[in-house]
Amino acid sequence: MNSQFKIVSTFSGCGGSSLGYQLAGGKILLAVEWDNNAVETYKLNFPDTPIYHGDIAKLSVEDCLERIGLKPKELDILDGSPPCQGFSTAGKREISDPRNQLFREYVRLLRGLQPKVFVMENVSGMIKGKMKVIFAEILRELKASGYQVKARLMNAMYYGVPQSRQRMIFIGVRDDLRIEPSHPKPQTKPTTLREALADCPIEDAPRLSPKLALIITKIPVWGDGGDVGDGKAYFSTKRLAWDMPSRTICKGNVGSRACYVHPDGKRAITGAEIKRIATFPDDFQFIRGYKMLVERIGNSVPPLFMKAIAEHIRDNILIR
Repeated sequence: MNSQFKIVSTFSGCGGSSLGYQLAGGKILLAVEWDNNAVETYKLNFPDTPIYHGDIAKLSVEDCLERIGLKPKELDILDGSPPCQGFSTAGKREISDPRNQLFREYVRLLRGLQPKVFVMENVSGMIKGKMKVIFAEILRELKASGYQVKARLMNAMYYGVPQSRQRMIFIGVRDDLRIEPSHPKPQTKPTTLREALADCPIEDAPRLSPKLALIITKIPVWGDGGDVGDGKAYFSTKRLAWDMPSRTICKGNVGSRACYVHPDGKRAITGAEIKRIATFPDDFQFIRGYKMLVERIGNSVPPLFMKAIAEHIRDNILIR
């Protein structure tokens, strides 16, 4: 099989998944994203990859096929991470949240493109409590699209990512291929923050609020107990530990009142450090400051995590 297996990436964000596929030898034929900053960032880092900048609901199957120059069943992988805020345990977890229904646009393209394989990523919260109903519906719709499907909770810290980031990974293989879908087994021991930040480029830390600056030295190390602050004002502020992987980087871990604190310093972790934690290259460029960097990375799939998934699919499904 040509090592340049072909992918369409939906809900592409800044390109974490795309980079992972590229590292595994794949080629992104089309990226689909609506957020302006994410699209600007994607174009800056993937100048040769075509991108559909707009509402996925307005991208027809016919238009998509024309853009990628393929017929139904010729695409290797359809990838996508439909927005997960409606499922996330960090939010209100409203079952009626309209973002919970964006997976239907992914399913619509899946049924039209009929790729050999699909990969869909989402948060672990979709199998907790009342969200299980939507998880069951998603699984049912994916299987009804003509695919054998398996879903598994995977933690990126066992795939070379120095971050404890647990995600639900759906992998489906088209029925006519008669290949059972599978997930890669854990590949590495967790990488510590100390290992990840070795020789990290020096960069100015974000400014803290006066109140947070006063108590930052009292913020406990992750795993050492409760939080410091008035009520929930500093709920998202945690001190990271040198000899553990980082906590999950979320888009909300930004600002003068919420951040991850450097293990040693009286400061928040920098953008350069966050890129290391998420396995983005040091020279990967983000636009419009620290807040946007955290938001983009918080919504992305770590490149090395997707690389492991893509290599497994390449070697165990597509090559057969």
